[in-house]
Amino acid sequence: MAEKMPLSHRFMRATGRLRMFFGPADQGGLDGPIKYADGAAHQQRQQELQQWDVVRNADGSTYLVKRGEDKVD
Repeated sequence: MAEKMPLSHRFMRATGRLRMFFGPADQGGLDGPIKYADGAAHQQRQQELQQWDVVRNADGSTYLVKRGEDKVD
């Protein structure tokens, strides 16, 4: 009786066969600009982030404070 192939080998064999139909995975570079699929949602998130200031403590920890509020030192 033949030994059963491990699951990892069977998976790689199946994906290798699928690659014949779908081609290799898309490999984009990390150098290019980030492309946002939903421009309106991205703009809204950017506007929401504008209401916060980042406060950095002497020990390196950071936290957010709403703009216009007093900062705790």
